[in-house]
Amino acid sequence: MLPALPGTLARPVDHELVVKKSRFLAHLAPVASVGEAEAVVARVRKEMWDARHHCVAMVIGTHADQQRSTDDGEPSGTAGVPMLEVLRHRDVTDVVAVVTRYFGGVLLGAGGLVRAYSGSVSEALDAAAAAGLMLRREVLTEVTVAVAHAEAGRLDNLLRDWAAGHGAVVGEPSYDAVAHLRLLVPPAHLQELHDDVAAATAGTVTPETGADRVVDVPA
Repeated sequence: MLPALPGTLARPVDHELVVKKSRFLAHLAPVASVGEAEAVVARVRKEMWDARHHCVAMVIGTHADQQRSTDDGEPSGTAGVPMLEVLRHRDVTDVVAVVTRYFGGVLLGAGGLVRAYSGSVSEALDAAAAAGLMLRREVLTEVTVAVAHAEAGRLDNLLRDWAAGHGAVVGEPSYDAVAHLRLLVPPAHLQELHDDVAAATAGTVTPETGADRVVDVPA
C-alpha cells in the first residue's frame, strides 16, 4: 500500500490568539505554488501594514517537498520554524501560514514566542477541521463507463450509490452516441467495480480504466 499523502485546506482560515496583550493573527491559505504563497504573504503585509511582524511558514508540493519559513524580525527560531513544525506535524501541504503580531508591550521570551506562534497555527488548523475545511488527498483511478442512453439513468444511479459506499468520486458525464459515466475510484476497489457493473448489466458493460489522479476529498 502506498503511503498516505499530506492533506490540505479547502479555503483560507483566520484565527486570533492573544498572549499577554500581544495579538497573534494567523491566516492560513491553500496555495498551489511558492509564487501563490508569496502573493498571500504580500497581501497580508499590505492589509496589516502597521503590525510589527509577519512571520511565515509554507509547505508546497504533493509530497510536501518544498518548505520555507521566516521569523521576520523575531528572535531566530522562535516563529517561522515552530510554525513550520506544526504544518509538518499536522501533515498538510500546499498551505501557507502567516502569523501577524501586534505587540502588546509585554516581552514573552523565546519560549513564549515559540508557544504563541506554533499555537496560533495549531489552533487555526483546529478551527479549520471543526469547520470541515480540511481535505484528504488520495490517488484515485479514472474510470469511464460507456452505456446506451436508454440505460444511462439506471446505471448512473447505481454508480452514485456504489461511489458513496466505496470512497469513489462521481465525475461529470458526457453524451454522444452513448452516455459516458465517469468515476474516480480507489485502486483497491477497481475489481469490485468491474464485478458490480458486470452483474448489473448482465456482462454487457465493461468499465474502462484510465489514469491515476491525485484528488482532494473531504477529510
